[in-house]
Amino acid sequence: MEEQHRALKEAAEWIDAGRLRPTLTEKRSPINAANLRAAHAKVESGKRVGKLVLAGWR
Repeated sequence: MEEQHRALKEAAEWIDAGRLRPTLTEKRSPINAANLRAAHAKVESGKRVGKLVLAGWR
């Protein structure tokens, strides 16, 4: 558990310093049927690079 804490703390420091960046490439909002269908189609295509995020629950 201590090793996991050390690793997560180091990752947080790298993120804060800009040395580690997430692979987010697309964000769709709000979460609705149309955006969910579009996101699902992109993921199913097998050609996605990076993360696709659905945000904005209402």
